[in-house]
Amino acid sequence: MKSHDKAWHEIPAQEAIETLRSGKTGLSTEEARSRLETYGQNRLPKPPGRSALVRFFVHFHNILIYVLLASAAITALLGHFVDTTVILAVVIANAAIGFFQEGKAEKAMDAIRHMLALNASVIRNAVRVAVRSEDLVPGDIVLLEAGDKVPADLRLTSVNGLQIQEAILTGESIPAEKSSQPVANTAPPGDRLCMAYSGTLVTSGMGRGVVVATGTDTEIGRISGMLS
Repeated sequence: MKSHDKAWHEIPAQEAIETLRSGKTGLSTEEARSRLETYGQNRLPKPPGRSALVRFFVHFHNILIYVLLASAAITALLGHFVDTTVILAVVIANAAIGFFQEGKAEKAMDAIRHMLALNASVIRNAVRVAVRSEDLVPGDIVLLEAGDKVPADLRLTSVNGLQIQEAILTGESIPAEKSSQPVANTAPPGDRLCMAYSGTLVTSGMGRGVVVATGTDTEIGRISGMLS
């Protein structure tokens, strides 16, 4: 739906709204339903459900491991049992390290999924309504207030003392004071004051923004994708 090459944080709020074919009255119910079919639900995929045994043995499925196992077999036939033991120890250690790293990554992915907001306040048909965050689509107008989790990536269009805790993305412990003014294209996520990112927490103030990304297209979705 994006019709320009500029990032959302470097264009004026009104241009973002027009690009997403939205407005102050929000989307209609019919348009929101149509976009939901196009973009899919605003959620992150579940981690792959494999058993611990399968996760362990899959780390042996590697050309380098095959070479090492063949080397172990050859050294055993030659009677070099010390070499055989060392090679097998390396193979098992590699599988164990991969197994534990993958387990940690799956737990991290699951934790990220639980960071997402369950519900959101939006403007649809010119009326404020509460919807499931999973049903948000690009172009939705979202209302934020203290205590809310940001339900999707938003280009902020108006703010009133809005501050958002973004430690999960930037590592900064101090909440960021938000603005509706565009910033430079090269600004890192922590300096994109006109953006509110999915999974972050509103600590004070109020604001309004248009959804620019949902699901795996959000910043936290990209992090989940890198973990997977």
